[in-house]
Amino acid sequence: MTETTDDPNNKIPLQKAPDTRPGPAADAEPLLKVRGLVRHFPITKGLLKRQVGAVQAVDGIDFDVRPGETLGVVGESGCGKSTMGRLITRLDEPTGGSIEFQGTDITHLSTGKLRPMRRDVQMIFQDPYGSLNPRHTIGGIVSTPFRLQGVEPEGGVKKEVQRLLELVGLSPEHYNRYPHEFSGGQRQRIGIARALALKPKLVVADEPVSALDVSIQAQVVNLMDDLQEELGLTYVIIAHDLSVIRHVSDRIAVMYLGKIVELADRTELYENPMHPYTKALLSAVPVPDPKRRTQRDRILLKGDVPSPINPPSGCRFRTRCWKATEVCTTTEPPLVALRTGHQVACHHPENAGEPAAAGTKAPDGQASSDQ
Repeated sequence: MTETTDDPNNKIPLQKAPDTRPGPAADAEPLLKVRGLVRHFPITKGLLKRQVGAVQAVDGIDFDVRPGETLGVVGESGCGKSTMGRLITRLDEPTGGSIEFQGTDITHLSTGKLRPMRRDVQMIFQDPYGSLNPRHTIGGIVSTPFRLQGVEPEGGVKKEVQRLLELVGLSPEHYNRYPHEFSGGQRQRIGIARALALKPKLVVADEPVSALDVSIQAQVVNLMDDLQEELGLTYVIIAHDLSVIRHVSDRIAVMYLGKIVELADRTELYENPMHPYTKALLSAVPVPDPKRRTQRDRILLKGDVPSPINPPSGCRFRTRCWKATEVCTTTEPPLVALRTGHQVACHHPENAGEPAAAGTKAPDGQASSDQ
């Protein structure tokens, strides 16, 4: 397994190594279908807990995830990425919208009806130190899904847990050890083994490497890549590191203040970003080569991210955008396809002056005159 590149300043390769895996078919029926997903956290005041406002963590997002695909989700801290992950795994209750998994609406299923679905949808958590119970052995932690679901694996639980530990690069002899005896990278491998115990179809990984040393991140990323190829997994990977996302994703969704502002194929997004926010994010990716570093324009966004309690009218990015006009203040831009497979929510998109792909037509008024 390849751990890192030779360059010490670029531990994770920016591009996925070519492989022979068949990619997800564009016309395949989506495994996960999300429409108009909303999650508002109420703000209450006084003894009567009167609601005086709401934190609009996720405010109307739409996307599909096809079988065998990896969808990456990126954005600044506080943009709603982790909340979205908890919603699609039904660890949190949506305020509005719908979530369909394998054609079944799971938006408001009761705990009892969700139990069978839990086998097929699992989550890898961000903090490998906080997500493992320090009082339980590794064997007890990884075998928990079998106990909760009443599943008896062939050959017994212990044998299956040891197989899972070996699958993620740990020793079967670690079965009786405790979490404090392991490093952060090893603990995250234990969390991955637990998530894979019931052979899920969809795995949501919430910043799976952000809490790890850079030298260990590539190991975990490559492990997840290998497991996807071996087990046929479908991933939704949430991260703020654009290098990690580019390495592992087939498609990428960019979130800003509870909204998806751009959704496109990995190569298309990095080579032809259309939303100004995406362009600003990509300009901030560290470049190890000093010569290349001086050849690009660094975009510095002004101000802070607005409060999700009271987001700006119209386009939510307009308060920090160098292309904002009057229409951005009054009208919220819809997420529309300007090219085949490339959706963007912007009144003045970047790179829109280039010819659109066959079969697509940019909506009237969407093409930028600034190119």
